[in-house]
Amino acid sequence: MKTSYYLMLILASAAFAQPTEHAVGRGPIQAVSTSQFDYHADKDGAEVVAINNVEYELTGTGVPGRKSDEILLLRKTVHINRVVTEIGQEAKTTVEAWTLGVNPKQPPLYTISTDGMEPRIVNSEVITILRGVEETEWWSVYQLGTGKRLFDTYVPLVQFSISRETLKLRYVGIEVPEDDVADKRLRAPNVVGILTYASPLRVIREGLITCDDPKKAVLLRSFADSTRTMSGDGRAIRLSITQDYPSAPSPVSITVPVAGDDLDLAHVQAPAGVKVTAWKR
Repeated sequence: MKTSYYLMLILASAAFAQPTEHAVGRGPIQAVSTSQFDYHADKDGAEVVAINNVEYELTGTGVPGRKSDEILLLRKTVHINRVVTEIGQEAKTTVEAWTLGVNPKQPPLYTISTDGMEPRIVNSEVITILRGVEETEWWSVYQLGTGKRLFDTYVPLVQFSISRETLKLRYVGIEVPEDDVADKRLRAPNVVGILTYASPLRVIREGLITCDDPKKAVLLRSFADSTRTMSGDGRAIRLSITQDYPSAPSPVSITVPVAGDDLDLAHVQAPAGVKVTAWKR
């Protein structure tokens, strides 16, 4: 009996001494990436700055779309070119991801490469990249687990939980189509924008915002003459569009209820002539 008891202790100790999944069969890993700053004058005498920044960052566990105990290593590279005396700058961002413990010399799980800067991990669920680097700010939102693009937003990303008992986050943004947008449906004169409601893994619902008055619709979707703000909670999403100075603010307020983890488009509150209807790309 004693022999069996001690044998069980030895086996149990050996089990607890096993390395974690992240470290099984892997030796030390070191990755070195160089950041660089360059300043010079071009042929016309203008001051030009080029910056190449590289940053490594770890996610938490529980990344949507990955194993529950998996941690990702991200390498975020941002290259910026700027003429000091001019407004705006050129920027390019690359995000590469590996499972923690995999040598970054190996091919990444995925690569995001796009114009923009300031790549940020949000809640270990999504990545945002600031795309508008000149006069108009806007962001692209990507799945952290796969690198797949979810949606674009022309207001800072809105987030809230739809549950009080557990943290169940949802993400919301509004996309304002440009005049030369590829989807011809969005070139209609009554289009104001697209409201997007998403989980960390997929777009759940999109709503097309329109205005019956084409002239007012042009004003509401203007980048130069209008300002958009948005907030939300587990019950409703609130969007306000105001006119910029010297015009009177004349705010247009739209409230979209959230019900059953979806947009309740049948009970939208909006001024006369302004509508939000179901939309699919």
